Amino acid sequence: MMQDAFAMGPLPGGSGDGLGSLLGNMLPFLLMFLVLYFLIIRPQQKRQRQHQEMMDQLKNGDRVVTSGGMLGTVAGIRPDIVVLRVADNVKIEVQKSAVSKVLVKKGDQAEEE
Repeated sequence: MMQDAFAMGPLPGGSGDGLGSLLGNMLPFLLMFLVLYFLIIRPQQKRQRQHQEMMDQLKNGDRVVTSGGMLGTVAGIRPDIVVLRVADNVKIEVQKSAVSKVLVKKGDQAEEE
């Protein structure tokens, strides 16, 4: 009977409820967060920054693609709206955030033609 009581007692050398045990338990979570940060969060923030810079640098004459796939030339810019000329005498208004890519900037257009 006494042997069973000793078998269920605390481990020799301490109870294991110290700072080392807490750090040992948290280490996998910290490593997982670091991996997620460097593989997912940081690259997404970089893409958002680049997209914001691209939207800030839009100007009349730039050839752009919207997120819906519409091609057009910037004909006007308001704070949150971009007016695109998609054909002769056809202009549409899209949100500035819908512009996904600048194909040709106004200054580059003259060099290519």
